[in-house]
Amino acid sequence: MPRYFLEVAYKGTNYSGFQIQDNAGSIQEEVEKALAILFRKKFELTGSSRTDTGVHALQNFFHLDSEELINPKALYNINALLPGDIALRNLFPVAPGSHCRFDATSREYRYSLYREKNPFLADRAWFYPYTLDREKLNGAAELVGQQKDFTAFSKRNTQVKTFLCDIQESGWKEENDCLVYRVVANRFLRGMVRGLVGTMLQVGRGRISLSQFGEILQSKDNRQTDFSAPGHGLFLFRVNFPVSIFEGTV
Repeated sequence: MPRYFLEVAYKGTNYSGFQIQDNAGSIQEEVEKALAILFRKKFELTGSSRTDTGVHALQNFFHLDSEELINPKALYNINALLPGDIALRNLFPVAPGSHCRFDATSREYRYSLYREKNPFLADRAWFYPYTLDREKLNGAAELVGQQKDFTAFSKRNTQVKTFLCDIQESGWKEENDCLVYRVVANRFLRGMVRGLVGTMLQVGRGRISLSQFGEILQSKDNRQTDFSAPGHGLFLFRVNFPVSIFEGTV
């Protein structure tokens, strides 16, 4: 049966997350609804990377199976059925065994802060008008890059077998009037990026020391982690796959 990767971008403000759930709107629900209307049958989508309430994505993926070939030109019609805050970018035919979650080699998240009032950033970044020590922030980000076990930065009641993550890049930079934390890893835990951002900001403001941040990283205890960074400042920026996944696409 033909399998397809479906690339999607969305503004998460009006949704309770990426994955379908009971009694709450999700990105997956809206896409499945649009597909069902257009093709007059139900599709079950599998997602690449779950995002929480209010979190945005410049790139995320679903995969789906179809008994019939789907022409990529159908994207226009599917997009016409979707709300304005969700857009399908591409439809890629892939090998039947390809999996948009397990075959991904890494994900990149970016969290943006802005320090001067700006109505055009209000729902896409966190207004944070406090003095921050950039050297300490980057020192904390460097420690993140050296860590493997992120138990202390995972929210409770999460169903995972391991808290190990391979951090490939971690750092702060200025970008488009924002201070942005960029982190790339093979996988992320529930609430992990927001917990890292919130706790690193405590270092940048001098509320905790760099050594205390390192202790929290090592503690495997999330009671000292600051998860207060709101979802609207967070973007899933990119999901990376081996080039071979997309060989032969149209």
